[in-house]
Amino acid sequence: MTWAEQELGGAPLGDARLSRRLVKLATSLAQNPSASIPQACRGWAEMRAAYRFLGQDKVDWQDMLQPHWQASAQRMREHPVVLCLQDTTELDFDGKATRGLGPLSYEAQRGMYLHPTYAVTPARVPLGVIDAWMWAREFKDEAGERGGMCESVRWIEGYERVAEQARQMPLTRRVYVADREGDIVELMRRARDLGEPADWLIRSRHDRSLGKGAAKLSVALQQRPVLGEVEFTLAARQGVKARRVRQELRVLRIQWPDGKGGLVEASVVLASEIGAPAGIKPVQWRLLTNRPVDTPEQVAELIDWYRARWEIEILFHTLKNGCRIEQLQLDSFEKLQRAIALYL
Repeated sequence: MTWAEQELGGAPLGDARLSRRLVKLATSLAQNPSASIPQACRGWAEMRAAYRFLGQDKVDWQDMLQPHWQASAQRMREHPVVLCLQDTTELDFDGKATRGLGPLSYEAQRGMYLHPTYAVTPARVPLGVIDAWMWAREFKDEAGERGGMCESVRWIEGYERVAEQARQMPLTRRVYVADREGDIVELMRRARDLGEPADWLIRSRHDRSLGKGAAKLSVALQQRPVLGEVEFTLAARQGVKARRVRQELRVLRIQWPDGKGGLVEASVVLASEIGAPAGIKPVQWRLLTNRPVDTPEQVAELIDWYRARWEIEILFHTLKNGCRIEQLQLDSFEKLQRAIALYL
C-alpha cells in the first residue's frame, strides 16, 4: 500500500472512483510539491479530472482528511508524549477570481484563514495534522463592525479535540501548545471543567493582576528566586542567524478569576535571556501551564516543548510556498478548502 492510499485511500467520499482520484491527485502533488495543480498533473486530461474532483459538491474537505486523522492518531499511540501545536496563518489569494474569500489583516486583502493542530513528538518527529479550522472573515459593515463567528472559539475547540483523543489514548500524554493568541481564560476554564485530560502550555499575553493590592504578574515573577538555567540554539529565520541562548528560569503558581465566579490555576514560567549580544533583543518567554512545576528539569522540558511550537511555521511555509497554493485557480471558497486539504 502506498503512503497516499494509507493516508487518504479510505476517505468516505460516497464513490470509490472519487477515493481513487483523491489518492492519484495526492500522489501527483507529492511527486512535485513545488508545483501548482496544472503543473503537477500529467497532461490536460489529468488536470481536468483534478478540477472536476475539487468541484464535486458532495466532496467535503473533512471527509478527505478523515483517514489521515485516523492514521495520525495511530502514530500518536506509539509515543508516551505528543505535542499538539496550534497556530493560525493567513492564506493570501488577493487578485484571484475565487468567490467567498474575506479580508485578511488589511481590509483590502483577500484570502482565508487556516488554524490546524499539528502533532509532533518532543524529538520533533511529525505525526500529522489532527484537526483544522478554515474560514473566511466577514467584511465590516457601514458601522465598522464585523459579523460572523467569534474567532477565539477555534482555540477552545482545538483543545476540545485534543482532549477527546487524549481520553482514547490513556498511555499517551497530550500537550496542547499555543502562542500568545491562545492565552484565553475561557480555554483554561474549559480545560479545567473537562478534567484536563490533555495538558496545556500557552505563552502568556496578559499581565494579570494577582489580587487587590498585590503586584502584577510580571513584577511578582521578577521577585521569585532563580530556579535554574537552560541553554539552547535559537534556530535561524529570515534575516536572523542562528545563535546560542541562555535563559534563567523563575516559576510562580497563581490563581485568577475564571469569569464565571470560580478560579483557574496555573504555573507560570519566566524564561529570561542573560548575556544577549549587544544590539540584540533578549529572548524572554512567559509561559502558562496547568502542570505543577517544581524542578529545573521540569521547566527545561517545558521550554523545549514550547520551542517545538515553531515547527508549525515549517508546515505553514511549505503550505504557502513549497506547494504553491497561491497558483490555484478555483472559483469558490469551498473548492479552495478541498484543495488545501490535499496539501495538509
